[in-house]
Amino acid sequence: MIKTLPRGTWSSLAVLLFVASLGAPRSAIGQERVLNLYSSRHYQTDESLYNGFTKQTGIKINRIEGTEDALLERLKNEGPNSPADVLITVDVARLWRAQQMNLFQPVKSPVLEQRIPSHLREPGGHWFGFSKRARVIVYNKQLVNPADVQDYEDLAHPKMKGKVCTRSLGHVYNLSLMSALIDHLGEAKAQQWAQGIKANLARDPKGGDTDQIRSVAAGECQVAISNTYYYVRLASSKKPDERAAAEKVGVIFPNQKSFGTHINISGGGVLRHAPNRENAFKFLEYLAGDQAQSYFANGNNEWPAVPGIRLDNPALAALGSFKEDKLNVGTLGQNQPLAQKAFNIVGLK
Repeated sequence: MIKTLPRGTWSSLAVLLFVASLGAPRSAIGQERVLNLYSSRHYQTDESLYNGFTKQTGIKINRIEGTEDALLERLKNEGPNSPADVLITVDVARLWRAQQMNLFQPVKSPVLEQRIPSHLREPGGHWFGFSKRARVIVYNKQLVNPADVQDYEDLAHPKMKGKVCTRSLGHVYNLSLMSALIDHLGEAKAQQWAQGIKANLARDPKGGDTDQIRSVAAGECQVAISNTYYYVRLASSKKPDERAAAEKVGVIFPNQKSFGTHINISGGGVLRHAPNRENAFKFLEYLAGDQAQSYFANGNNEWPAVPGIRLDNPALAALGSFKEDKLNVGTLGQNQPLAQKAFNIVGLK
């Protein structure tokens, strides 16, 4: 027999449930099947990446996309009330900057520790690399003997005077490279390298990496530094002029006899005030899976962070294997201020 509750009991229960909900985690209030992602990535393959996560877990992904600086500023302004669970962006410099802004929380995950090589994750677990790119030397095949530019240091040699072009040295890609050189060569020698680059410039720094490759192909300069994916885009382009530019240049993976070629990452971490923390952990672990690694890396013609992943990318595969610098990405972040200081001292922007 079902007893009728006294008048006012239902109202009292409703009040108690509401009060209890105020102390519950935000993820427990109807949002446990949602992941709010802030991302600076905008590649077609990412749709398959996100759909795969939802299919596997049932967790829906809500995306906010924007430039790296805009997303960091937004997270700063949102503070503890931010709905964001995960930030995905490119380059160590930006991930390190987000960490310095206290935006990330540490993640302890046996899956990530087993899958992601130690040099591609921040030691405290604040952010992880999920794909990697190399910063290489491109040279004009008709004008340069590749034996003359086998190391980053060769670009600062007097024999390269008037032959080097580059994007802004203050750009995060070059700051991260300089951070690596500071660790390997020491501050004094790294600053001398920067001074040598300045003396060898064919023109003032301008444009992006694709512009540097085009300039080398056209003979405006003879050597330049570029991330590998810019070259692969040109080499695999459907536009004849872009493929022609790629054919005129050669690619060298520097410092194969010393510390190896500088590596940077696309990566991400769980945000400090993530309302769906467990879902965020699951998403990072998903990104380290075999299928997700392929999607994530192919989206920008990069290599997967996890060893042994097979890629269907002939232009990238054509670059061959190489010795990569195993300097930890956390060190690259820590050296950013020193790198900027060195460029400032020699007057490079």
